[in-house]
Amino acid sequence: MSSVMKTYGRIDLSFVRGKGPWLYTSEGNKYLDFTSGIAVNTFGHGEPDLVSTLIKQSKNLWHTSNLYNIKPQEQLADLICNNSFGESVFFCNSGAEAIEGVIKLLRRYHYNKGFPNKKNILVFSNAFHGRTISTLAAGDNNDHRLGFGVNTELFIRIPLGNIGEVEKYVDKNTAGILIEPVQGEGGINFPPEDYLPFLREVCSKEGILLAFDEVQSGMGRTGKLFAHQWYDALPDVMGLAKGLGGGFPIGAVVANKLTSDVLSAGTHGSTFGGNFLAAAVAKEVLTKLLKPRFLDSVLENGDKLMEGIKNIADKNNDIIIGVRGKGLMIGIESKVKNTELVEALRDENLLAVPAAGNIVRFLPPLNIDISHVDIGLEILDKSIKRLKMK
Repeated sequence: MSSVMKTYGRIDLSFVRGKGPWLYTSEGNKYLDFTSGIAVNTFGHGEPDLVSTLIKQSKNLWHTSNLYNIKPQEQLADLICNNSFGESVFFCNSGAEAIEGVIKLLRRYHYNKGFPNKKNILVFSNAFHGRTISTLAAGDNNDHRLGFGVNTELFIRIPLGNIGEVEKYVDKNTAGILIEPVQGEGGINFPPEDYLPFLREVCSKEGILLAFDEVQSGMGRTGKLFAHQWYDALPDVMGLAKGLGGGFPIGAVVANKLTSDVLSAGTHGSTFGGNFLAAAVAKEVLTKLLKPRFLDSVLENGDKLMEGIKNIADKNNDIIIGVRGKGLMIGIESKVKNTELVEALRDENLLAVPAAGNIVRFLPPLNIDISHVDIGLEILDKSIKRLKMK
């Protein structure tokens, strides 16, 4: 019996190696990985450039401390800022840590300006921001909070897309607004096209901050480097993680000029954040994402995959209703229980992951090609037939 805490309902399946979008068991069975560690393995498994970068850095230095300058961290911060709204970056180790940093920054900004009362943060229905105490409070899942003494009083939850509620609850105690440009765990939900620009306008008018949680939707997942680039709205601060490290743990808080100096020495920190290994690998991930036409290919393959799913749905609307998404962040609307569809896909050697709203997510590596799209669609078709035979 394993000594690992049972915090996950683990499937009786383990892998010993991976190559590209494929995972292999010790018995030699291979699975097409359309989960990517839940939008983490940006370039799949065993990507040669990432492996080479990790090995090269590991022979020099792994970790010193953020008490000293870390050159790969500085280079990564420059690369992020040169390709975003950012002016400064704080590095940590995960998405939850990144959003913790975002929450602290939203409140500290006003504290520094002499308004310690401005602590409330507007958040949204079906949101997921992590599993720490503060991020559980910001998220919209009561089951996740049960028994942990989570205080949600400083988070004002409103329906996603609602304009009137935003205007109603922004007041003298509001620090900012926190939103996912695309909700991942919540079910691949998109706000109305004009919603993020509306939030930007409100924040600018009221002197509060706009924060985007791009932990799952960022790093090329939607066919742009960041999902908010599909909208005419820039945040004051943004949280990144998951795909940033391509499988190596790293998170980031990206701040604009207005907020770049809010977290000063002693106000925040992370022992391992932006260490040599993580920063070197993340820099290589971002460099590869920025190559000409790479993000175009993400969008093209995503369009082909969604078109194929729609065609299958049209013929099997007793099993799947439709599909929504952008790039390679795709949600299949399941009519049967989503866990049953995920299991049927796994029985045909494709890995997918469920989400709220009875959604099945396809989150393949961003460097898949049309052959992997075709195999994925073929397996989806077979899986539906398997379900119909039950």
